[in-house]
Amino acid sequence: MCGALQSRCLGLLRSDYLLDVCNSTSVKQVEMNTIASSFGGLTSSAPTHRFVFQQLGMLDKLNMLPENKALQGLTTGIIKAWEIFNEKDSVILVIIENQPMNICDQRFHQFEIACQKPEVKVIVKTLTQMSNEAKLSDSKDLLVQGKKVAVVYYRAGYSPNHYFGEAEWSARLMIERSTAIKCPNIQYHLAGTKKVQQALATPGTLERFVKDAQKVVEIRKVFTGLYSLDLDENGDKAVKMALDAPDRFVLKPQREGGGNNLYGEDIRKKLMSCMKNKERSAWILMDKINPPVQQNYLIRPNQDYEKNSALCEVVSEMGIFGIILCDGDEILINKQVGHMMRTKLTSCNEGGVHAGDGVLDSPFLIDD
Repeated sequence: MCGALQSRCLGLLRSDYLLDVCNSTSVKQVEMNTIASSFGGLTSSAPTHRFVFQQLGMLDKLNMLPENKALQGLTTGIIKAWEIFNEKDSVILVIIENQPMNICDQRFHQFEIACQKPEVKVIVKTLTQMSNEAKLSDSKDLLVQGKKVAVVYYRAGYSPNHYFGEAEWSARLMIERSTAIKCPNIQYHLAGTKKVQQALATPGTLERFVKDAQKVVEIRKVFTGLYSLDLDENGDKAVKMALDAPDRFVLKPQREGGGNNLYGEDIRKKLMSCMKNKERSAWILMDKINPPVQQNYLIRPNQDYEKNSALCEVVSEMGIFGIILCDGDEILINKQVGHMMRTKLTSCNEGGVHAGDGVLDSPFLIDD
């Protein structure tokens, strides 16, 4: 592959956290999402709990629900990237799945772009459509429907099943080779993988990227135990830890989208099956975070509320949205823009809302 033609890159990120009661109720990072970071639209455009308080006349409680402008902030990042591309007739391209399951959340971004910057055209395509319809100009501009693309926002492309064959991979490569600003580019995409998360937790690695020693200390406080499973002495030690006490850990592959992690006895089975082959290196081992248990109601479609309205034991996870826009080593924008909370049953290992394991929720602030 030729070198990158676009030095500017955009990240719409979501960093997920759980409280850990085993560490004096400290906050621990679950993961960093760098591609298709979802639910910024739904969490800030459908303020269900605020509406409920209003209907119940509990207006004094509204200030306990923190303001959430995730959608507006994320969309601002896309528009700022379009502006620095500096081609007034250029378009924003959104890449979606062939059968999009999260279309409502994706559409909110398109609607918000229309509100903030009505003169900007948004084109929505799948990777399959891109392989048939898009092309690169002689100057490596990405052309779709005769329009030059300024920004490519990926809401697909993070899972192997989004690539049906060579056509979709070729489309991804074509986009990477273009002058369009990618959200994310391949470097940002790979930076969100579990292996990079594990590598950043190794002693001395974080210091390569953060020079302020005090900031390094503060960042490390949110890391939980992360262990390599490479075929070496350290990997063997991590395997032994997991086999001896699988309930203490989570086994994570290089996958996104929820439903891919392994727990408990499934960890033992997987590690025993790849004990001496290189597949083991494709996984990482992570300390299992133990969040505080609360009681709440989970509201789902087609639920019989007369029969199923009992309080459930649940845990909640908080995601913090941020945008980063860079030109090479120069950081143009780097800020937090909103949040997402999701809640799940304590009996459920996975927590993805899109995967059907969790529900969207709202933080309720109280004085400590």
